[in-house]
Amino acid sequence: MEQRIIISKNLKRELALAISECEHDRLFVLTDETTAQKCWPVIKEFFSLKKATLITIGATDTHKDLDTLASVWKALGDGGATRHSCLINLGGGMVTDLGGFAASTFKRGIDFINIPTTLLAMVDASVGGKTGINFNGLKNEIGVFNDSKFVILDTKFLKTLDEKNINSGYAEMLKHGLISQETMWAELVSFDLRHPDLEQLQRMVADSVQVKERIVKEDPMEHGIRKALNLGHTFGHAFESWALKRTPVLHGYAVAYGLIPELYLSVTKTGFPQDKMRQTFQFIRENYGTLGITCDDYPELIELMHHDKKNTAGTINFTLLGGIGDIKINQTATEEEIKEALDFFREG
Repeated sequence: MEQRIIISKNLKRELALAISECEHDRLFVLTDETTAQKCWPVIKEFFSLKKATLITIGATDTHKDLDTLASVWKALGDGGATRHSCLINLGGGMVTDLGGFAASTFKRGIDFINIPTTLLAMVDASVGGKTGINFNGLKNEIGVFNDSKFVILDTKFLKTLDEKNINSGYAEMLKHGLISQETMWAELVSFDLRHPDLEQLQRMVADSVQVKERIVKEDPMEHGIRKALNLGHTFGHAFESWALKRTPVLHGYAVAYGLIPELYLSVTKTGFPQDKMRQTFQFIRENYGTLGITCDDYPELIELMHHDKKNTAGTINFTLLGGIGDIKINQTATEEEIKEALDFFREG
């Protein structure tokens, strides 16, 4: 069965329907400490969940590791889960990634449903079948491609988010606009992110998810056009790993920062319009600030880029743009060009 994405109008009814379509003997719900407190109360009284067993793990990316994964496997086993059980992942991208991986590997795979509660998870982590954990100091190093049976998107959960987490998810939407079409990009860079209109945002989320869904359907295993979704991520993942050892930044902030040097490379290498790069740069600076890297950090950042899973034979691989929606995958850059892009990121 193909993954079904539901833009929610009635969460109680839609969740009951999703659960009924995943034949199961036992039902489990995975939350982290934050979503157990803020999001579980929204759904725990639903009749469809009356026999569900709650599993709670530590919050934040620092817990997206082997120990936490093993604790979820153990909780499933202790709770009597069989290969016919079902796991509901209620949380942000960390919960949907780790929970999806736990479900994909427990008893060689059980059904799972994603209910993303952060903007980032709604537009990114919960769609497209990527699951996994961080390992050996590297992001998402171990994982599998496996779709949840259902993704239920309900922006009411966004009321539980602070400004930083709204911004984090919005960066992926900005990326979707850049790889899609000008009207979508223009709405995104003129949206008031400080005082978001949630109704307008729900519509924009639906558009954003469609962009990702369309690309993933075309290329489920990331052999070609799906690499479009990596825009901002080669630099972004390096920034994120760099920051982990200092002051961690949210994934979306790292992606927003990563978009700047990658759009700079797009201007210098593939003809992206400079005015649109500048407009995007301004929007990111105003809403995300900057990351305090110096020239001394360049060797470490370049080393981190060499570890990226998108690389082939040690060559750093970028997705760049010739214009909005004009995707150029499998681009490379010299070390000098990378340093120049980092200079631009720092100095604008």
